[in-house]
Amino acid sequence: MNADNQLASMRAGGDPDVDPDSDSNVDPRRARIIEGALRVFLAYGFNRTTMDDIARAAELSRPALYLVFRNKTDIYRAIARCLLAGCLRRARAALAAEGALIDRLDRLIETALFETMKDIEEAPHGPDLLDRKNSLAGDVIAEWRAEMDAALEEAFAGEARKNGVDLAARGLSARSVAETFLDALEGMKPRLNDPLCHLDRARSVARVLVAALRP
Repeated sequence: MNADNQLASMRAGGDPDVDPDSDSNVDPRRARIIEGALRVFLAYGFNRTTMDDIARAAELSRPALYLVFRNKTDIYRAIARCLLAGCLRRARAALAAEGALIDRLDRLIETALFETMKDIEEAPHGPDLLDRKNSLAGDVIAEWRAEMDAALEEAFAGEARKNGVDLAARGLSARSVAETFLDALEGMKPRLNDPLCHLDRARSVARVLVAALRP
């Protein structure tokens, strides 16, 4: 799915990967604004994009746009909520599937983490947009991270129980393994410019951590 279409199916609640309580599903007009804003942000960058640009992309008047969002930051935060809600939904689905934990983690890495951001990272102004996530939507990111940590913690705890492994005896906990997994994936990003290399290393991290859950 390319960046132009990444949020298109959210109209009228049409995206099964977006949380039904998230911004995108409240109002088709709101979803159209979010979709159009993502498109122009990626094409022109956050700073160069104006509210007029977003209104035109959403096929709305400027006054109509301001009835829904106060400014670009509010729109950015809504985009972040929508993308991260979809990411979390796919992660939970991957972890809940049948199969070995390593296979489920591979599916999570590919579908929830890499596919969600791939088109954004490859867009002309995608990196600029992502660089602003902590300053403009730090609390949204923190909420997503807490939910991801919890989902992974449950999966790692279940694997340890199944294998009869006492993580505490090894100086570990399911939460620490979950946090290490996400920290490692995030930490390797700055030095890995090739997405395929990043994906391969992420899978390697998963294998190292799953090995720690074996007898």
